[in-house]
Amino acid sequence: MILTIDIGTTSAKAAIFTSSGTMVAISRLELPTPTGRTSLEQEIPPRTWTQATKRLIQNLGREPNVELSKIRALAVSGQGPTILSVDRQGEVLHDALTWLDRRAQVQSEKVGRLLGYPLDAAFNLPKILWIKENLPEIYERTKWFVSCPEYIVAQLTGTYVSFLPAQGYTRIIWDDAALEKLSLDKSKFPVFAGLGEVVGEIDPRGAKLFGLPHGIPVVSGGPDFIASLIGTATTAAGRACDRSGTSEGINLCWGGQVAQDPRLLYMPHVVPPYQNISGVISTTGRAVTWFVDAFGGEMESHEDFFKLSSWAKPGADSLLFLPYLSGERAPIWDPKARGAFIGLTLRHGKKEMARAVAESTAFAMRDVIEVMETTGAKVSDLRVTGKPAANAILNQIKANITGKPILVPEFLEAELSGDLCLAMVALGEYGSIAQAAESHVTFGKTYEPEPGSKSLYDDLFGLYRKSYSALGKIFESLGNLAGS
Repeated sequence: MILTIDIGTTSAKAAIFTSSGTMVAISRLELPTPTGRTSLEQEIPPRTWTQATKRLIQNLGREPNVELSKIRALAVSGQGPTILSVDRQGEVLHDALTWLDRRAQVQSEKVGRLLGYPLDAAFNLPKILWIKENLPEIYERTKWFVSCPEYIVAQLTGTYVSFLPAQGYTRIIWDDAALEKLSLDKSKFPVFAGLGEVVGEIDPRGAKLFGLPHGIPVVSGGPDFIASLIGTATTAAGRACDRSGTSEGINLCWGGQVAQDPRLLYMPHVVPPYQNISGVISTTGRAVTWFVDAFGGEMESHEDFFKLSSWAKPGADSLLFLPYLSGERAPIWDPKARGAFIGLTLRHGKKEMARAVAESTAFAMRDVIEVMETTGAKVSDLRVTGKPAANAILNQIKANITGKPILVPEFLEAELSGDLCLAMVALGEYGSIAQAAESHVTFGKTYEPEPGSKSLYDDLFGLYRKSYSALGKIFESLGNLAGS
């Protein structure tokens, strides 16, 4: 049996698979929402991840067909770029700064000047530099800087590493040259472990903490978005993964030469010789949660929200929503951007507002995809993953607005599926990641674009893009007034 674990932003999940890849049991848990004193601060106590991992394993162990003593390997993936500090005893010194945390604006600009390329405040180096400059005592006491899944692996094995999906990723994680230019202590940064590498074995402390047998090999599953690429078989040119959840990540596998647009990230793909072209949208699912919490009433869940949104006409009666509730990353890269309803009138009600929020996810996706395609790349289909992938209403909206077929995997938890593939490669069951993914990932329903809505959504998308251009300076002024 193979155990896979993924720690996300608002949920954690784990599954047991047979050696042939058949799922035996799965467990999911909700996690507390990251919080902070300002909209730029998004922290979470790392003990939350430890407790969730313990409960997930306990839940799986109660399943009738599961024998934890027969686990051959364990693969771990998780959210990032999220950073935390631990001391020499492995104790956490400060709540983790999640990938949503954008407080390191000044440090981001400094990093860009010193390294010669931009690095958003969400990434590791600006946040670590912020800790050094604002929490010097914690910086000095730090033995290791690690991310979410790396912390869980350390608790399991006693070994601290930093996950490296491919060699080119040191540019956005860290390397010796960057640490020297930023005057950061190299000894505080763990060695890199490659994707699918066996980091170590569960040690006695890890066995006692998590209730697992001692000696099980622990495999690097990498950042969760990487695991989801594998778990959706986004391993051939033209395939794109739409990783949906709190945020939305569009990752395109591409093999040809393209002009690089600074609004996108270009990194080596986990399957050579391809590259991964990506854009992350910050708060798509979070915007739905915000709407449910803010407007309440008959809505108690995301399912209720999408049911309400389906009662409104496509286009939300000419109402737009900008989903920039925590700034925005791709393609505008503006930490001071804000959310906005545009076009409200007396005839608009809650269902039109819900529809506008739902459609904003797809408009934001299309914004990223169109930037990708202006460089010469081509998205042939979108493979959805995450909890929203099960939502037929949202999937059809995405297909209609992006103009791309939406493929839904039969097993929706792509991170766990990707972890399974990595563990099977580590065990020698497959010769490559691509081979494992092609063998195990299958798809159910496909949502094709409906031609009747194309003209309407083309017009609305043009207005969506113009809206940010018109409001950008106002957002900046509002942010300055609020001090965030």
